[in-house]
Amino acid sequence: MSYHGLAMDLPFQTFCDSLALRGFAIDSAASDSDFNTVLMRNADLKYYVVVAQKSNKVVALQENYQLSTNDSTRRFWQEIRDQLEKEIGAWPNMPKHGDDHKIAKFEAEGGFITVTLENTYKPTLNVLYQ
Repeated sequence: MSYHGLAMDLPFQTFCDSLALRGFAIDSAASDSDFNTVLMRNADLKYYVVVAQKSNKVVALQENYQLSTNDSTRRFWQEIRDQLEKEIGAWPNMPKHGDDHKIAKFEAEGGFITVTLENTYKPTLNVLYQ
């Protein structure tokens, strides 16, 4: 599986270094002390990523979007879902499909991509690659 063209089967440090070359920086205050999970930010993007590793291999990456309104998360959720459907060439499994709680799970080569919208007390949108 790849994350925006970056192979997720790279060694963990190489993967993080590659993200750094794309403008991401490690937020050491938000990362755990033994670097099993690393939070990385890029000031030019509306999201930050959390990368999890086990035995020096990337096991998951989650994009967490920082949007201000329920309407913006609903619209952006749909844009991400449509883009992934086009890239992967398949429809997602939709275990949840309400106005303010939606889950689209795509089976990608080598793993899954899950797009989740949860608008409860604050707008929440994330994309999980695993």
